[in-house]
Amino acid sequence: MKGHEPRSSSSCAACKLLKRRCTSKCIFAPYFCSDEPMKFAKVHKVFGASNVSKILTGVPEEQREDAVNSLAYEAEARLRDPVYGCIGAIASLQRRMVELQRDLAIARACLARYAATSSSSLISSSFSSSSLIWDDHVIMAPFPDVPACNGLSNSFNLDSSGLSQYGPVNDFGHGPYVL
Repeated sequence: MKGHEPRSSSSCAACKLLKRRCTSKCIFAPYFCSDEPMKFAKVHKVFGASNVSKILTGVPEEQREDAVNSLAYEAEARLRDPVYGCIGAIASLQRRMVELQRDLAIARACLARYAATSSSSLISSSFSSSSLIWDDHVIMAPFPDVPACNGLSNSFNLDSSGLSQYGPVNDFGHGPYVL
């Protein structure tokens, strides 16, 4: 664990920024080493050294490194997005996930529609076994013969309410939580 490594004689990043002497009992030294000065600078700017010290003393020693990493991540997010911080990043990723789930549902519907029309046309005509791909008992033609989704190309403009015909889609499209 990082907290149990022997320290060099130089001051930690926190003590350097605060312009104070770094002692052997410095609570910041194990977590803010001198070669990462911006890590503490960002945490200090958002939370303040006194608050970080109080947080670290309240956390068990085996969990302090995780707490420092969380504080550093939140500080970075708050500096990028002062209003929402981490929640803004999470909400953005959730919106992107909903978009990708919608696109996947449309692609699956397109593939199912193509497989159904392809299998019915292939079964009714004479066919050779080399031109078919058997996948879970569905007859599909090779990909070079794939038409443009049989008219579903404009379905990418659907909103999530129109996706019920394609199966369940998780809706994480909520805006960020405001405290």
